[in-house]
Amino acid sequence: MDPKLLEILVCPVTKGPLLYDKARQELISKSARLAYPIRDGIPVMLEDEARKLTPEEAER
Repeated sequence: MDPKLLEILVCPVTKGPLLYDKARQELISKSARLAYPIRDGIPVMLEDEARKLTPEEAER
């Protein structure tokens, strides 16, 4: 994931910051409790495509 791209991307739901999870290839929005997938190096920033975080994941 390009660090410069990560700096400008925000959660489409909350407009808050995103964290990059390299192991799962996801961008995490703790405020929305969503994980947006990265497919073929491209972030899929659609709420319908996002995975809901479990309460444990949201606390990390």
